[in-house]
Amino acid sequence: MPDIPARTAATPPGAAVGEVAARPGQALVLMPGQLHFGDKAASLRTLLGSCVAITLWHPVRKLGGMCHFLLPSRKRPAGAPLDGRYGDEAVERLLAQLARCGTRPAEYVAHLYGGADTMPDHGGVKFNVGERNIELGWTLIDRHGFQLEGVDVGDQVPRTVVLQLASGEVAVRRGAAPG
Repeated sequence: MPDIPARTAATPPGAAVGEVAARPGQALVLMPGQLHFGDKAASLRTLLGSCVAITLWHPVRKLGGMCHFLLPSRKRPAGAPLDGRYGDEAVERLLAQLARCGTRPAEYVAHLYGGADTMPDHGGVKFNVGERNIELGWTLIDRHGFQLEGVDVGDQVPRTVVLQLASGEVAVRRGAAPG
């Protein structure tokens, strides 16, 4: 199969906010607030600071996905579409994709990454965005019954995460701590 260059994913018309499609063999780069699920892409890659990524992979069906969320949740206005920038809504979109494929969360291997403390204290105020994102990620993985296999969260370092969809292999590269 020829190499298809990586490209930053864009939300296709009619999809939920942040949901991206792939061409067969494509290496997708997910930006904050984006998610992808399926079996067409070769790989999914993202860069994380205080954001969190959850990867999912079905070892029998060889399909999976990743979401990259910025904040745990929001008060969603009535009738507003699900938005991948929020962890609870991103995972809800992934669950809808699993159901469309006739699979259940317990059949998936999950990984949880990110949530670095990238925001220094400002006047004694600490937002703890990374910590809150991690807590929600743990909660959602547990609540829905995914099989948690890999975790690298917290600290003060950025991470690059790559999911290979053919094998389910997840590679994490840690960056340098600030300062």
